Amino acid sequence: MATPSAVTTASAEQRTLRERISESVGAFGEPKYRRYWLGSIASVGAIQVATIGMIWLIAKDLGGSPGILGVLGGAIAIPTILVNLFGGVLADRIDRRIIIMVISAATALLMTLLAVLVVADVVRIWHVVAIAAAQGFFMGFDGPVRSSFFPLLIERKNMMSAVALNSVMWQFSRIVTPLFAGFAIDAFGTGSVFFAGAGGWIAMLLVIFSLRVPHTKSTVKRRVLRELAEGTSFIKSQRLFAVIIPLTFANMFFGMQYLQLMPLFAFRHNVEAGGMSVIFTFLGLGAISGTVLVVRRQRSPRIGKIMLGATFMFSALVPVFAFAPNYVTALAAIYLVGIFNSIFLISSMTSMQLRVPPQLRGRVMGIYTITFSLIPLGGMMGGGIAELLDERWAITISAVVLSVIVVTVFVTQREVRNLSGADLERSEPVAAGADKRSPS
Repeated sequence: MATPSAVTTASAEQRTLRERISESVGAFGEPKYRRYWLGSIASVGAIQVATIGMIWLIAKDLGGSPGILGVLGGAIAIPTILVNLFGGVLADRIDRRIIIMVISAATALLMTLLAVLVVADVVRIWHVVAIAAAQGFFMGFDGPVRSSFFPLLIERKNMMSAVALNSVMWQFSRIVTPLFAGFAIDAFGTGSVFFAGAGGWIAMLLVIFSLRVPHTKSTVKRRVLRELAEGTSFIKSQRLFAVIIPLTFANMFFGMQYLQLMPLFAFRHNVEAGGMSVIFTFLGLGAISGTVLVVRRQRSPRIGKIMLGATFMFSALVPVFAFAPNYVTALAAIYLVGIFNSIFLISSMTSMQLRVPPQLRGRVMGIYTITFSLIPLGGMMGGGIAELLDERWAITISAVVLSVIVVTVFVTQREVRNLSGADLERSEPVAAGADKRSPS
């Protein structure tokens, strides 16, 4: 018969084993997050195939110019940015689960409409731009709501893991869905990818419907603009947020214009939609590689330097991709671009998620998620420059601007430069209203 001490030892060993398993799988070991993550792959894939489908439809099927590609970017970005701010307030007021379900249903309908227009051979450029703008409106709610929803599904210790898994979800989609989209366009026509996109959003709707998550919201109800101002004031008062969020804005606006102009690089290297999709796939492979690298360094005392150094390397590699003399070199360059940009995005977002107060999470992360809308908006500027020069110079000029910005931040912002991953993980979220700004 086992003695009490032996039972206690065995119980402790079981707990240790469970803790080790939990640490090894991170957020993926939490059932609700795992279901959300698996379900989100479908909607993220839908976003990816719709983006590829739209830019190819404009550039190839409808013969649009670089400037029109830029207009498409603006049509997506402008409504998304305008709604992002209020989407964060909404996320702190209304059940986020319900909001995600409405977004999923509405976007599925938009994708179905575009698919029918393409298959019926009546689609025009203005149809694509209008549907893109409507999608941008709903995506304005999607970003801040998702950013404030997934932390409800995990324990705090798994935050870096969850952020990394979210990135893996996007990057995995960048590997698989571009290949699917490119070869589906070549084999079945552009309309096929929009039908697939509609199916992805329907799948997301069903998964979120099946989840039951406690609704956390602000305890004090104020006017919308006042609540938005509270989130903005918090960002201004915190040096970490006041530097990283604008830097991320710059990273997306200046650094990632190549996404919107990718068909032009495909034409330059004499490849069709399938060849363009391979470029996107190598970008996704690089991003996953960067995710693996940064997760291993999540507790590094030099995480601030790693984050800023990765941004600089990213800005230096974009021109290498732009002026690649052949297709193979372009693939190698875009793979490295994906690595360094992923390192910056994951480390910066994790730093903020660990420090933002739960009651302000929707508003603060709503402002942060404007960053993703700045990609197509930057593409609008890049399209204009490409009309005057060409797509290579368009993204190179912007990458040089980004490199100047990141060097300035490294030199002047000591608190960000000296950021420690271990200190961040041990710290508690900043109290709302606390002023933590410090001299640079």
